Amino acid sequence: MSESVVTTVSAGWAVLAAIILGGLAVVAALGWLTWNRLQPAGLPTGFTSANGRIEATEVDIAALTGGRIAAINAAEGDLVKAGDVLVQMDVVQLNAQKRQSEAQLARAEIGVETAKALVAQAEAQERAALAAVDQAASVAEAAALRLARSEQLVRSNAISQQVLDDDRARDAQARAGVASAEASHAAALAGVSSAEAQVVDAGAAVDAAKASIDAIQATLDDATLKAPRTGRIQYRIAQEGEIVGSGGRILSLVDLGDVYMTVFLPTSQVGRVQVGSEVRLVMDAAREFVIPATVSYVADVAQFTPKTVETADEREKLMFRVRARIDPELLSRHIEYVKTGLPGMAYLRLDPNAAWPDFLANVVK
Repeated sequence: MSESVVTTVSAGWAVLAAIILGGLAVVAALGWLTWNRLQPAGLPTGFTSANGRIEATEVDIAALTGGRIAAINAAEGDLVKAGDVLVQMDVVQLNAQKRQSEAQLARAEIGVETAKALVAQAEAQERAALAAVDQAASVAEAAALRLARSEQLVRSNAISQQVLDDDRARDAQARAGVASAEASHAAALAGVSSAEAQVVDAGAAVDAAKASIDAIQATLDDATLKAPRTGRIQYRIAQEGEIVGSGGRILSLVDLGDVYMTVFLPTSQVGRVQVGSEVRLVMDAAREFVIPATVSYVADVAQFTPKTVETADEREKLMFRVRARIDPELLSRHIEYVKTGLPGMAYLRLDPNAAWPDFLANVVK
C-alpha cells in the first residue's frame, strides 16, 4: 500500500510541474510576442534611424551680487513656472542703504527749495539795485542840467564862481552815484546767477539720490531670484545660509520648453536631412509612445563618429550632428511626464513624400 501512495504522489508532482512549466512557457511566449510587436519590422525606403538621449537646455539660477542665501523655495525635482520665486538673498544691508539714500534724497529736495528761495531773494535784490540805478541816473541827469545852466549864468556874472563850483561837485557826486548803483546792480545780477547755480546743483543732488535709490532697488529686485522659464529643478548647488559670490550658482534648472534629442548621421544620409524635416522619437522606456519632433539643427562641419557607434566600419566614417526638437506646445500639454536623459531612437524621414510606417504612424498629441 505504501508503494501505491508513493506512486500517486510522484504522479501528482509530475502533473503539477508540467502545469507550471506550461504556464511559464505561455507567459514567455506572450511576452515575446508583445516585445516583438513593439519592435520595428524594418524601415522602408526614405527613412533612417539613429540612437540618442533626450536632452534639454540647462539654466543656472545664480546670484547677481554676492551675499547670504536667506531662503530657497524649490527642491530638487520640483516643477516650477516662469516667474516663480526660487531663491531669496539676504537684503538687510541693502534696505539700510536704501533708507540712507532716501534720506539723502529728502535733504537734496530741501536744498532745491532753499536754492529757489535764494534765487527769489537775489532777483528781488537785483530789481532793487536796478531801481537804484534809475534813481541815480535821474539825479545825475538833474545835476548835469543844473551845471549847464550855472556855466551859462557865470559867463554873464549872474551867479558867483562858488555856485558853479558847487554845481560841478554835485554833478560829479551824481555821476559817482550812478556808477555805484550800476556796480550794485551788477553784483545783484551775479547773486541771481549764483543762486540759480545752487538750484542746478541741488537738482543734481536730487537726481544723484534718485539714481542711487534706483540702483539699490534694482539690486533688491535681483536679490529675489525667479524662474526665467518653466522647467524642473535638477539639483541644488548651494544651501540656505551659505554665502555665495557674485555669479555664484545656487540652482540648476532644466528648461522643459526646449527638449530635444541629438543624433549622428553619416555623410550619405545627412545630405537629405533639412531643418524642419519630420522626426519620430521612440523612448526605450516607453516604446508604445511615438513622439513627433522636427529637425532644428544640422551641423555644418563633420566630426568623427562618437563612441556610441560600435562597428568598426561606422567608426571610419565622418558623422554630422543633428538635433530633433520636440514641439514646445506638445511639451506643455504633457510637461509632468517630461524626463531628460532617457535613451531612445530617432526615426528621420529623408523622403518628404514617403509614408510613415505603421509602428510610427500614431503619434502623441
